[in-house]
Amino acid sequence: MRNVRRDRVGDIEIACALGERIRSSGGRAYFVGGYVRDLMMGAETKDVDLEVYGIPPLKLRELLAEFGSVLEKGASFGVLSLRHTNLDVAMPRTESRTGARHTDFDVSVDPYLSTVEASRRRDFTINAMMMDAVTGEIVDHWGGQRDLEALLIRHVSDDTFQEDALRVFRAAQFAARLNATIADETVALCAKMDVSNLSRERVFEELSKALLKSDRPSVFFEILEKCGHLSEFFPEVAALIGVGQNPKYHPEGDVFRHTMLVVDAAAALRNRAKEPLNFMLAALCHDLGKVDATEVRTTGQISSPMHPVTGRPLAERQLRRLTDNARTIRYVVNMVAQHMRPNAMAMHQSKKKKTRMLFDASVCPEDLILLSRADATGKKDRPYDERLERFLWDRLEDYRECVSRPMVTGQDLIDAGLAPGEDFKELLARARELHFSGAGREAALRQVLRERRK
Repeated sequence: MRNVRRDRVGDIEIACALGERIRSSGGRAYFVGGYVRDLMMGAETKDVDLEVYGIPPLKLRELLAEFGSVLEKGASFGVLSLRHTNLDVAMPRTESRTGARHTDFDVSVDPYLSTVEASRRRDFTINAMMMDAVTGEIVDHWGGQRDLEALLIRHVSDDTFQEDALRVFRAAQFAARLNATIADETVALCAKMDVSNLSRERVFEELSKALLKSDRPSVFFEILEKCGHLSEFFPEVAALIGVGQNPKYHPEGDVFRHTMLVVDAAAALRNRAKEPLNFMLAALCHDLGKVDATEVRTTGQISSPMHPVTGRPLAERQLRRLTDNARTIRYVVNMVAQHMRPNAMAMHQSKKKKTRMLFDASVCPEDLILLSRADATGKKDRPYDERLERFLWDRLEDYRECVSRPMVTGQDLIDAGLAPGEDFKELLARARELHFSGAGREAALRQVLRERRK
């Protein structure tokens, strides 16, 4: 046990004051879970969790009411909170699984449970540490401090760990976030667990944390593969393993290895992205099409020229296994379809018309440029040419300036004497193309009308 310095501000100040009241009433209050882990790592945390011992439920509610309006976040779980705070106050409990769904648990609240037994239900040793809210003393029954210093993810108990299959994905997520390794015994236990009944929403939540909070999200997928569970929710990603690439352009190895490098490169760029989570998903899915498009010629040369096309349905299939978010699916499928074009245009110094048309077809041009950089960076021993990105940002500025100028509209066609019809969409598209080629509004309109009369 040791003392850890804490800052008494906001929710922490309330928690410490509550801890004093609980202690004066004969009980004990401990900070638990992620708050203690993050505090010991020097990391920021939003949520503050207290676990209260030796105080009956009604008495605890009375004490908590002294600090504000009390909310029941989980009456059956003995969890209370204060309105307008991120402070949760719970009583110690034991849990046992009663069914296959994640809500199928029998929960027994016992304010007089020992800290050893209460902490046994935690998933990993680094999340099972407790800190006295009054004295700052650390209670560590399972070696969490040792494992945290070693950056090791180790489960607390075989029996309790297996009661929630989501812990397989949590293990992978924590390993990615902390750049940690997973204990061999935890890997072996994860490999034996059945994850087929997990909801996609819960899996997607862990995936999102790995993609948004880790410097190396690749660890998440590598751990799942090591545990034998990658193909269950990410079969399209798992299919990339062993798919060859031309070593001239991809000395890093197969498509899976390249994708992992791209995901990690994207993580370094996500703070610049307009849509960080969707951007990371696009990085994960960008080369899925190589599974169907890759061919080995008689010369032994490997190529996959059509993979942006074949990748679109595979990306959609992978995403729909995780979410129904229409924006996410549209964004990622579009990025997959376009991801090869920016760097190719930059290398060939393409004309403004082509880059304007590219950005016009993109759901998010800014993120497309970043994805192109990540894709180029995700190649072993191949440094990125900064001139490519500078060219693309310059051309994006040109595109923005171009679209800011007046364009031909449907009302312009009506004012010219045309009746709205099925050909309006085609005419407007042609006018837009002319505009991107440098024609002004009036010139584009005259040309469209001239072509229609022919």
